[in-house]
Amino acid sequence: MSDQEKHKSTDRTSVELFAGGGGLAMAVHNAGFRPLLVNEFAKRALETLTENGALPRDPDDASMPEPGKGHPGRRAAGWPLVPGDVRQIPSFEFLRDAEVDVLAGGPPCQPFSLGGVAKGTEDERNMFPEMFRAIREMRPKAVICENVRGLLRKSFAPYFEYIIREMSLPFVQRAEGATWDEHDEVLRKVLRDGAGDPSERYDVTYMPVNAADYGVPQIRQRVIIVAFRSDLGVTWDRFRPEPEYSEAALIHSMHDGTYWKRYNDVPGIDEVRGKVMANLPPMSLMPDGKKPWRTLRDAITGIDENEGKPLPPVPLEAVHGRLMVEEIPDHTGWPGARIYAGHTPNELDRPAKTVKAGVHGVPGGESVVRLDDPTFDGTGCRYMTVRETARVMTFPDDWVLAGPRGERMRQLGNAVPVRLGEVFATAVRAALDDAEGRV
Repeated sequence: MSDQEKHKSTDRTSVELFAGGGGLAMAVHNAGFRPLLVNEFAKRALETLTENGALPRDPDDASMPEPGKGHPGRRAAGWPLVPGDVRQIPSFEFLRDAEVDVLAGGPPCQPFSLGGVAKGTEDERNMFPEMFRAIREMRPKAVICENVRGLLRKSFAPYFEYIIREMSLPFVQRAEGATWDEHDEVLRKVLRDGAGDPSERYDVTYMPVNAADYGVPQIRQRVIIVAFRSDLGVTWDRFRPEPEYSEAALIHSMHDGTYWKRYNDVPGIDEVRGKVMANLPPMSLMPDGKKPWRTLRDAITGIDENEGKPLPPVPLEAVHGRLMVEEIPDHTGWPGARIYAGHTPNELDRPAKTVKAGVHGVPGGESVVRLDDPTFDGTGCRYMTVRETARVMTFPDDWVLAGPRGERMRQLGNAVPVRLGEVFATAVRAALDDAEGRV
């Protein structure tokens, strides 16, 4: 039985805003939620969603979405896709009767990203107000929101605290012309008074996470915000997305040889092993009981749904000629990779660096990989293929990415790793099932 078939039936419902290339939407769907509506603005991301089976829908259509049909075998078969700016969707109130189980989304993170200009609340790309509007208009049972760790920076702390308060009280609307900090004072007073209809309040928590701790072969620092409607009586001890992987366990597996045993047939692995082990810290006396972090080598060899499907090496002629390797979609070489100060490559026997939204020239060398062969192309490195990058983001190989290479890499860099999203969506489902007495 495939991993896809193991997932629970989709008897709960979801709405996804800012869907991008589909990582979080796919994760929520995998966890057993049927999409009632998926929204995205970017042209290439919309093409990706439709290539995978999503069905475009008129933004002004206020009829209740039917269970998706069409495009059998595609991951996003029948997802009702509303294209365009979320601010142009007149209302979400038509979804209220559907009793939406979870509203999910990653509002554009550029206002809070360390890689951007960090304008924060002054940036017109800040879409948190649209998340608040959607909560208010559809009244979902739960909310999952993912964003960059930069949101927790000290300079943004007052606004982040405001985000949590407004998500707690989305029905207390901001007065016309009021600034966010003026509205924050209103929210603080309501919370102090302790009044309000519990069906119009949310219990909110947030968790800083490293995706590698949840089985993603990538160091990716993010913050996950989760909210449950207060009248449901969800108990937080039922919400347990515990990290199951650790760096210590990876180090332990290298010292005791279990990691290397998987790669005995890799040419030159003994020399590679010697170099890696020479730079490892000593093994802890006791393992921590967790699974080893997944590495870039693990991802390329195949994990989870891609297990047993190793990606073939990219030969030098494929790099120079920008050629597809063995007819594998997106597994295409790309020339020009370099290593220099401040631009260091990914190491195969570590989790990858954070995937960023760029094709090449990304500061820090996040899209470059150091190879086992130190003589390859005179540098010992090359650019990662789009398919390798998708595996680092835990996208299945059958998920189609649309657009030229740069746009496909951009979609991946902006996405939520599927595995990370699924861990949290599954935990939300379990908490809802428990609160509502479902088996």
